[in-house]
Amino acid sequence: MTDTTQKAAPARHPAPVRRRRHDTVSSRSWRDHPLRRITPWLFLLAPLALLVTFTYVPVGNMIYYSFTDWDGVSPDRNFTGLHNYAQLFTRPELFRVFFVSFYYLAASAVQIVIALYFATILSFDLRLRNLFKGILFFPYLINGVAIGFVFLYFFQDGGTLDSILSWFGAGGDHAWLGEPESANTSLAGVSVWRFTGLNFVLFLGAIQSIPGELYEAAQLDGATRRQQFRHIIAPGIRPVLGLSVILAISGSLAVFEIPYIMTGGSTGTSTFVIQSVKLAFQFNKTGLASACAVVLLLVILMVTWIQRRLVPDDKVDLV
Repeated sequence: MTDTTQKAAPARHPAPVRRRRHDTVSSRSWRDHPLRRITPWLFLLAPLALLVTFTYVPVGNMIYYSFTDWDGVSPDRNFTGLHNYAQLFTRPELFRVFFVSFYYLAASAVQIVIALYFATILSFDLRLRNLFKGILFFPYLINGVAIGFVFLYFFQDGGTLDSILSWFGAGGDHAWLGEPESANTSLAGVSVWRFTGLNFVLFLGAIQSIPGELYEAAQLDGATRRQQFRHIIAPGIRPVLGLSVILAISGSLAVFEIPYIMTGGSTGTSTFVIQSVKLAFQFNKTGLASACAVVLLLVILMVTWIQRRLVPDDKVDLV
C-alpha cells in the first residue's frame, strides 16, 4: 500500500507571481503617467500664486506708478516719463537723504566687528557663556517701536545719558537729537545696540559648524587663538560674513522705524524710506514716492551684485 502523502506533488502558487507582475506593470505605468510629472508643480501652485500676488504684482505696479503723476487717490494717472526720476536726482532736499545712510552704514560695520568678536570668544568653552549669549541677542527680540520710545527718553535733554555722564563730571544738558550730526550718530548707535545680536547669532552658528577636530589639531600644533581665527574661523565663516555685509548695506538704506519714532525725520534724520512714506501719504505724491522705492531697489540689487562679484560665494574646504 503506497503512501499517497509522499507521492503527492507539491502545490503550486502562481497567484503571487501574477500579482508581482501586476505590481511591476502598475508601477511602470504610474512612473510614465503624465500626471506624475506635473504633481510637483501642483504642490508649488499655491506658494507661487501667493508670491506673484503679493510680491511681483505690487513691484510691477510700483514701477508703473513711478512713471506717472498719480496722487494715490484719484483714478487719473498721467504718464510723465522720467520726470519723477529727474526730480529725485536734481532736487537737493530729495537727494540729501542718501548721505544719511552713511551713518547707518558705518554703524553696520561697527556691529559686524563687535558681533564677530563676541561670537569668536563665546564659541570657546568659557564660564557663563550662555548667559552672555542671551544678553547679546536679547535686544534683537524687542519691538522696534518700543526701542524707539525707550531711547527717546534716553537721549532727551537731562535724560538718562546726561545723568550717566554727570557721574563722570561731564554733566549738562545736551541736545543729542537737536542737531543733524549728533542726532544721526545717536540713532546709528541705537541700531548698533539692536542689530548686533542678529549678526552675533549668524557668526556663532557658522563658527560652531566648523569641525572640532580642526581646533584640536591646531592646539596640538601650538596655534594661538589669533592663529586659529585667521586660518580656521575666518575662512570657515566667509559665506556668512558675505551675507552679513549684504544685510548691513541693504538695512542701512532701508532704515525706518527707529528714526521715525524718535525724530519723525526732522533735524536732518530723514531716511530714504521715511521720505518715501511722507511723499506718498503726507504730500500725496505716490508717483514720486514710487520712483524713490524703485531707485532704492536698484541700489540694493547693484550693491548685492558688486559684492557677489568681488567676494564670490565659493565652497570652503578646510580639511
